[in-house]
Amino acid sequence: MVQGLPPGPQPAAQQPMPAAAPNYNPNPVPYSSGATAYGAPLPRTIGAPQQAGAVPNEGGYTLGPGDKVRVTIFGETDLSGEYQIDGNGNIRLPLMGMTHAVGFTAGGLEAVIRAALVPNYLRNPRINVEIMAYRPIYVVGAVQKPGQYSYVNDMTLLNAVALAGGFNTQAKESTVYVRHEGGTEEQAFQTNMPLLIRPGDTVRVETTIFWDALNLFAPLSSPLGLAAAVR
Repeated sequence: MVQGLPPGPQPAAQQPMPAAAPNYNPNPVPYSSGATAYGAPLPRTIGAPQQAGAVPNEGGYTLGPGDKVRVTIFGETDLSGEYQIDGNGNIRLPLMGMTHAVGFTAGGLEAVIRAALVPNYLRNPRINVEIMAYRPIYVVGAVQKPGQYSYVNDMTLLNAVALAGGFNTQAKESTVYVRHEGGTEEQAFQTNMPLLIRPGDTVRVETTIFWDALNLFAPLSSPLGLAAAVR
């Protein structure tokens, strides 16, 4: 070192190492089953509407208005029963009163009920929530019997059309339109695709171009219509 010059920067190996953060995990796990990037549990709001990524909403069917559930609390027959989720997304349970159920899976609703009962009413309850009936689907357009129909597990696009009596003579059978519950736009699907329908979906069958044109010019077939066309 030259005398009188300030010392140069120390090599990187001699720099002091920062202290490790107390909660640092050198091997972070991917987000799964309610874990953050470092394995800490996510906060859960019991009885509130689900937000994206909340634990009860992960995996499985999520409840919605019109679904019917059976709540069983083993050894507590007075607290067990069957309940239908109302238009506001609630069910009325003994001791708990109005309880928000929409957006939760069956397991998530079990956690909601357990949190409300423990420790004020029960110590270690065994709770089971089972879906008894799903909210309906809607089939409209060029089918034999348009209307509302009960949903069943693993329902496909063609199953839904069959429930409505099948295509009528005016139907365009190659393509069907589906609007998922909560959506604002339809999507076109080929009928030869094994598309699964979800509870609350609306299935619409279009008429063929031939029938569209026929219906458009049908008024001209009457004498008054022909006279108007000549004018």
